[in-house]
Amino acid sequence: MMRSLWTAASGMGAQQLNVDTISNNISNVDTSAYKKERLEFKSLLYQTMERASLDDADTGKPVNLQVGLGVKPIATSRIFSQGNVERTEVNTDLAIAGEGFFMVRTGEDEVSYTRDGSFKISLGDGENNLVTSEGYYVLNSDGEPVSIPENVPVKDIIISDNGSIKYMQNGEEQDTGATIGIVQFANPQGLEAIGGNLYTTTSASGGPILEADGDVSRSKISQGFLELSNVNIAEEMVNLIVAQRAYELNSKSITTSDEMLQLANNLKK
Repeated sequence: MMRSLWTAASGMGAQQLNVDTISNNISNVDTSAYKKERLEFKSLLYQTMERASLDDADTGKPVNLQVGLGVKPIATSRIFSQGNVERTEVNTDLAIAGEGFFMVRTGEDEVSYTRDGSFKISLGDGENNLVTSEGYYVLNSDGEPVSIPENVPVKDIIISDNGSIKYMQNGEEQDTGATIGIVQFANPQGLEAIGGNLYTTTSASGGPILEADGDVSRSKISQGFLELSNVNIAEEMVNLIVAQRAYELNSKSITTSDEMLQLANNLKK
């Protein structure tokens, strides 16, 4: 009887984490370029009560008698499917169509990666830089901050679909010679989320592959657009209801097992 108590308890713990994951997806439904997560489970050990066996006459038990001992969460996989794109009419808003990531400098020698292209212009001494909402420098294909010539209005900035940065001056198009750096990863699900729509590399993700140098399919940048979250509210609500019902059933299993234990303890010889 104690087996069922521990098995149901493992199910409650797993479904609680599942609800936490779904809740995080729902809370980020309006976060630009947010990628939803999915919790993965695996079954725990099985206790074999009787093994399948056949005798010389080919008769006997054709199947095992086994009892499972519960469930365990093993991973949260991030779904990097393309989100819908929304027009914003802001020249520094960029949306990636493809599998690429922007590079941003989050420390002196630290580079992180993001799909969120809601960038801003930071005014500096003699040079303006493209930065994230938190003030991190967006990097070009050379790994240096993307700079815009001084006194160039935001409305005159032109960013082509390959990331090259130009601007209008006296009615003519001028080239800055800089290109926004876009990278890809062999295994993007191996990236580690650090908050703020940022990711860092791990041994599982592999190092960044610069699209300009690597033999990979090129992503396209759309200026004046933002990629939306790929969370589907209807789907998440269904998953939330299923997780809640599973949690309640595991709780009911514990209650039932406890009542059966009480009956067994109250039996009189």
